[in-house]
Amino acid sequence: MLATPATLPIGPGWIYEVEWGGLRLLADVVDGVLTLHGPDGDVTAQLPELAALRALAPDVLLDGEVVLLENGVPSPDALAERMHRPVDARAARARPVTFMAFDVLRLYGVPLLDRPQRERRATLERLDLAAVAPLSLSPTYTDGPALLAVTAEHGMAGVVAKRGSAPYRPGACSPDWVRVSHRRTQPCLVGGWRATGSSPVGSLLVGVLDRHGLAYAGRVGVVDDDVRRSLGERLAAVAAPSPPFTARPGGGDAAGARWCEPAVVVDVDHLGWTGTGLLRSPVLRGVRDDLHPADAVRSP
Repeated sequence: MLATPATLPIGPGWIYEVEWGGLRLLADVVDGVLTLHGPDGDVTAQLPELAALRALAPDVLLDGEVVLLENGVPSPDALAERMHRPVDARAARARPVTFMAFDVLRLYGVPLLDRPQRERRATLERLDLAAVAPLSLSPTYTDGPALLAVTAEHGMAGVVAKRGSAPYRPGACSPDWVRVSHRRTQPCLVGGWRATGSSPVGSLLVGVLDRHGLAYAGRVGVVDDDVRRSLGERLAAVAAPSPPFTARPGGGDAAGARWCEPAVVVDVDHLGWTGTGLLRSPVLRGVRDDLHPADAVRSP
């Protein structure tokens, strides 16, 4: 079931949750065997630490989001890197993901799809999620406007409002679930890139134009394999010996980077700017061939 982008509905019939900005996932346990269904298919092998979900119940189907926390805040970029690297049990132990469960759709063979949201939520809360380390219960709130303000202040992705009386409709974009996102879109210039695994382009080093020139704005992961291949060819054609930014990227971002002329414009979704001028929780939206490099001016 998918949420409809809209303004925040207000009233006693609505339940409010944090939108975590992670990877939407269905965790399906049948006869003690776990399968993790992501938007692009089975991702069970990529998240070995979630095997512990089998201990929750021998037959259960959960809906939720997988997040990878950095400094206590979900990092879409770190999660994207993790999902597109070869499976590494050591990496899973060092930087484990958390499954934020927000719905239960089947329990002990009993389908719950037609039960109202509030009833499914009560069933989910009766499960001993705290006993399974990678699991966490995504909390609910009654004050939607307050939650919207707090999530914006803390750089979270947004808020989802759910109608308490609504059933669960798989695959449907329903008005019974409403999403209010804090994400904004910033056109950026690619000034460098880093490889990952067997891919020549795993992440981009991007910048925005200000009155001093091209200011470094952060590193953003590239998830789609076709986009990786296309960008690899385009960036190699405009490769340069040194970074084009007014200041060299810090924090280890420049390690192993290759540099290029700032000729390729990309759209980056983000949750605002850090105090050091970097994009907060950047996510690559796509290449903008319709924009000129001069259009990549920093927005507020």
